Amino acid sequence: MDRDWIYFDANASEPARPAALEAMARAASVTGNPSSVHRAGRQARAVLESAREQLAALFGARADNCVMTSGGTEANLLAVAGLGAGRRMLASAVEHDAVRAAGVAETVPVDGDGVVRLDVLEHMLAEAGAPPALVCLMLANNEVGTIQPVAEAARICRVHGALLHVDAVQAAGRIAVDLRALGADSLALSGHKFGGVKGAGALLLAGEATRTLPPVMAGGGQEQGRRGGTPALPAVAAMAEAAAQAVGALAAESAAAAMAGWRDAIDAAAVAAGAVVCGGGAPRLPNTTCLALPGRAAQTQLIALDLAGFGVSAGSACSSGKVARSHVLEAMGLGPLAGEAIRVSLPWTAREEDVMRFIDAYRTMAARLPARRATLEEAGT
Repeated sequence: MDRDWIYFDANASEPARPAALEAMARAASVTGNPSSVHRAGRQARAVLESAREQLAALFGARADNCVMTSGGTEANLLAVAGLGAGRRMLASAVEHDAVRAAGVAETVPVDGDGVVRLDVLEHMLAEAGAPPALVCLMLANNEVGTIQPVAEAARICRVHGALLHVDAVQAAGRIAVDLRALGADSLALSGHKFGGVKGAGALLLAGEATRTLPPVMAGGGQEQGRRGGTPALPAVAAMAEAAAQAVGALAAESAAAAMAGWRDAIDAAAVAAGAVVCGGGAPRLPNTTCLALPGRAAQTQLIALDLAGFGVSAGSACSSGKVARSHVLEAMGLGPLAGEAIRVSLPWTAREEDVMRFIDAYRTMAARLPARRATLEEAGT
């Protein structure tokens, strides 16, 4: 990446890690199809199963319950459509569109920091005569970085006979993620979110989910009949190697601590410039902050920062490039600020000098952009 233009949109896609690119190249040189029984097929199968075992070990699952997919969206869809069949469908109000669009019917509210209301979830699950439920709760929010109390939600789900699916796409490689420790029934991953390449994801299964997951794509019976189609072997190999690199760096702790310190420095400077840190009162991903600048449209801020040499985003970048009011911020009760917030998500390649340059650029932008009077009055500023 050109250092004159700094990429701070890691939650959309992390820069690929060199070791992942090397693993991708090695896998791409393997000719066979993993489903073939001849030598070339067995070589491809060995690459696939090695990646499966590595991912499962890193994220607390059994290898035979690690289903390869094309990415996080498919992993979420497979869980919701497969595990949700015949069940009541509940999800937090701040879930990614990949979950929201998969058929979730009931919404569990969140508080002003974007944390799910566990008391409401328990009340909803305890309703008399209600059928068994599938609850969807992301581990870390893609827009504001809020970390959800998934283990506590899992306990509530078990009491009421509900299954719990966790979208861990943004959390993996940035905080500790372990399917067994969380107590969830399924967990979605996406390789390019932690430094792999686009085109591979995984759904990890536990408990009842291992026995009851039907395929969304039946195909030729690959992935133990759970997901048809030949896997994207180079992307799968890159995903496994990127996961190893990301989890290894996380175990060292110093990188995450430095990232959190840089995030906090950005927050402090933004607040001094008149911004609001969305979700700042809750635990967040160390690399993520969401900054709302009253009276300045998100799109205007994005353009100004792009011209200043920084790539950030507004809301989710997984929605056809649209810049619109954030359903996450609206669910948090932030009103007009939902259309005035940008997301800064630091990649693993971030440097302190890049962060200091961004702080200067943000201050300049906030001072120069004219504020809309009506929005300021609505925000009470």
